[in-house]
Amino acid sequence: MTAHDARGKLRAALGSGELVVAPGVFDGLSASLVRRLEFTAAYMTGAGVAASGFGVPDIGLLTQTEMVERARMLVGVLGDTPLIADADTGYGAALNVVRTVQQYEAAGVAAIQLEDQAFPKKCGHLPDKELIDADEFVTKLTAALEARTDPDLIVIARTDARGPLGLEAAIDRATGYAAAGADVIFVEAPQGSQEIERIAREVKAPLLINLVLGGLTPLESTARLQELGYAIAIHPSLPLGAAAYAMLTSLAELAGRDPAPLIPAKPAEFFNLVGLAEWSALGARYTTEGA
Repeated sequence: MTAHDARGKLRAALGSGELVVAPGVFDGLSASLVRRLEFTAAYMTGAGVAASGFGVPDIGLLTQTEMVERARMLVGVLGDTPLIADADTGYGAALNVVRTVQQYEAAGVAAIQLEDQAFPKKCGHLPDKELIDADEFVTKLTAALEARTDPDLIVIARTDARGPLGLEAAIDRATGYAAAGADVIFVEAPQGSQEIERIAREVKAPLLINLVLGGLTPLESTARLQELGYAIAIHPSLPLGAAAYAMLTSLAELAGRDPAPLIPAKPAEFFNLVGLAEWSALGARYTTEGA
């Protein structure tokens, strides 16, 4: 199956009215398992690639090149399973977004996800996120839409406004991004079932929801999300969390250590396993020195 065929397959799935369940993939093993279990699509999680591939937290440390190469490998392993790929902020301004789309498209992804955070971004379920202006993101989104050479490449627009600005602003941004031409809208980190329902009711576009273990969004069932009309449900942390737990507990047993103090319950605690506290302290140091 060609990349164009995979994109058409994902578009057909979105048009079927059935919820697309996309587990997170981050390495060859996770991609192989998702393919063998015949999921409709897979989701390349930036957090998973950062943690598993490079041993760093999801705070904007990876480059476009590193992410593109990981996407290319995952596409090869997934075969005819379409890949939805996290591209963070597009790795720069609108001009950088053009090249990002070109590179991701050449790597064979079926969908590319861009977000309206300021660089460096953070995991959507961490605090203190910063945003760019909505009009600036629309410019970047327009650049992405115009840069694709295959019209079947799906462009997903994500807004992180719920945390710093509130749900009303997030819905306003989501509506604006849909009007600008995004194929799928992703409102990150709604807090509570009522917010999930309101987004589904008020945003008139195919919707993606992110279900993160220990995150801010309740883990609604596939049946309930289908009932509400969501198009895609990504589960980025499900395979990653299970793999990390198995490694941590087995290694602790080998070392004769109690794993309990290190077992994470929230995204921040997971990222502390790969140095979030240390990187945050370093960032605060340079921010203070710069000021």
